[in-house]
Amino acid sequence: MLAILGGAGAACAWAVSILCSSRSSRLIDPMAVVAWVMLVGLVITVPLVVVTGVPASLHGAALVCLILSGAGNVCGLVMNYYALRIGQVSLVAPIISTEGAIAAVISVIAGASLAVAVAVALFVIVSGVALASVPAPDAAIEDAAHHPRVVLFAIGATLAFGTSLYATGRAAAVLPASWVVLSARLIGAVALALPLAVTGRLRLTSQAVPFLVASGLAEVAGFFSYSWGSRHGLAIAAVLSSQFAVVALAVSYVRFGERLSRVQLAGVVCVVVGVAALSVLRACPRPAGLIWPMLYEC
Repeated sequence: MLAILGGAGAACAWAVSILCSSRSSRLIDPMAVVAWVMLVGLVITVPLVVVTGVPASLHGAALVCLILSGAGNVCGLVMNYYALRIGQVSLVAPIISTEGAIAAVISVIAGASLAVAVAVALFVIVSGVALASVPAPDAAIEDAAHHPRVVLFAIGATLAFGTSLYATGRAAAVLPASWVVLSARLIGAVALALPLAVTGRLRLTSQAVPFLVASGLAEVAGFFSYSWGSRHGLAIAAVLSSQFAVVALAVSYVRFGERLSRVQLAGVVCVVVGVAALSVLRACPRPAGLIWPMLYEC
């Protein structure tokens, strides 16, 4: 039950974040959106870090992974928000949800073995992204022109998020969760918010404030909710948290009236199913038996 609550809480929080960001990124520059979201998260995280104290393992490989985790998250958010500025949530969110697949590929490059079942799930995800990338035949000329850029920004964000996710896993194994959360917020504040403020580009409108605050809170809440849920059931929490794209897709359909073509919808379904399957395969222990190892091992 606690794993379900943690995973579902993370999915809802990250869905709130991406939905709010899709609105704020149309009101102010996406880079300013990331900067404000990071500043909001920094205000929340710093007190938690102070309470935790400086960990003894904050050096060497752990520090490198922590920096890579934060930098990848910030870069991913910038590209994600640019995609949301000109594209639909119903298209961007499912592509972004493939970040786990990217992390899996990176782990293979780093030396991990690739199971056959995992390879099939990755193929389904890639096929889904390809189908979702096909412009709708009846789309407006302006939307059709923006479509390739939306997909490229979303894929770039996914690559950055996947790299961040892999580094986050390595860092979280030896560092407190509060420090892992702090990484992106601190890097975003120093490398993005500060230069924007100095050059007068850290702009803010009253209409964007509620969306920025909600995004910042949701980003931090989602991470902690997932961390809490995974302690009570990693497989369940992983599967449920990866479905933030489904929540965002449903809300964007009902609230924003977004529509996808049949080909794009088929692609989104492939992505969601592939991500769910990959989460199960990576999180669940391998059961004993003769058939399963043949599917799971290379």
